[in-house]
Amino acid sequence: MESLVLEEILLELKSDYAEIARFEARAARRVVSFVRASSVRRGVAEELVMALCLTKFKAHALIGHAEGLVERFPLVLGLVEEGRVPMASAVAVNDAAAWLDDEKAPVVDEVMAGRLVGKNPTAARRSATAAVARADPEGFEERVRKQRQASGFYLHHGDSGVAGLSLENAPVEKATAAYVCVDRQARLLKTPGETRTLDELRADVALDMLLGKQFGGEVKAHVYLYLGALTYAGLRDHPAEVAGHGPIPASLARHIAAGTKTVFQRIITDPVTGQVVELGRRRYRPKAGLDELVRVRDRECRRPGCTRPAQFADLDHCDSKGKGWKDGCPTGAATLVGLCRADHKLRDLPGWQHTVTADGTLTITTPANQNYTSRPEPLGW
Repeated sequence: MESLVLEEILLELKSDYAEIARFEARAARRVVSFVRASSVRRGVAEELVMALCLTKFKAHALIGHAEGLVERFPLVLGLVEEGRVPMASAVAVNDAAAWLDDEKAPVVDEVMAGRLVGKNPTAARRSATAAVARADPEGFEERVRKQRQASGFYLHHGDSGVAGLSLENAPVEKATAAYVCVDRQARLLKTPGETRTLDELRADVALDMLLGKQFGGEVKAHVYLYLGALTYAGLRDHPAEVAGHGPIPASLARHIAAGTKTVFQRIITDPVTGQVVELGRRRYRPKAGLDELVRVRDRECRRPGCTRPAQFADLDHCDSKGKGWKDGCPTGAATLVGLCRADHKLRDLPGWQHTVTADGTLTITTPANQNYTSRPEPLGW
């Protein structure tokens, strides 16, 4: 009896996942239709970001996957539409063959259509990589050479109080040697009285090396930590916030604030709205001005969904009629908003309009005639 129940549930689950695959295939075709219907490609991803509540990375990836499958791998997409293959496995094929010339893509499409059923995304990518290498061996060698030259170092924010660092596309021999170096040092620190695990020790060793501690150096960083005075004093435990990262526990905020090199700056907020209205001038750095007030107030890029810290953003002039600096918009806290460089450039594209009202509400109107609004988060200490 139990086996029959399990079988019934599993069959229903498989049916659900097949239906999900069919929906995702349909959505991919609609994404391509939306891109083709847009007169200007720049800004299409940003439109999807706000309409579908995606990150910009996910929106660009969605467009790339959809176009690749619809235009270059129709047989693979057909398996998804039939519910026989999950979209993730089809995407893996597209990713593995994204660099392949259009005239050679049909070969990979036909090969993978015959071997994709039953493969998870990891197996699908490996199989597709092998098919691509056989379809274009010279191009495959060139691809590997370019990848080794296109390394990058990235910061990934995680849950409250933690983040990750990744080194992508590093030469395999150097990445392996670096790991061995970190691992060797971590194992030397793993003494009988050490409570940290090897993974924890590796992370600490790597961070120390990146911060220059093994050379006796010191690295200074300027980040915005929003911490209420009563929380700092230990009289209450309201969460604090790090710009670009989000909330962190009160205990962690106090630990950061206790650093010997920490510099404090007074922030005055409106008692009703909680919005920043003034920055204190007493601090161990040059005098604060309007520029910093706006950055502290906004915390992050004001485009809804963007989390890039305002500390690194452009300050954009904008008023209630959508006028910018060139149109005579005055300079002031009520007419300046922080926008990351990519989102700032959207204002120059056809069909995009930004307006700011007196209370600081930014409204972005897109080419698809959709409105999205944002306001700086109040400081509720």
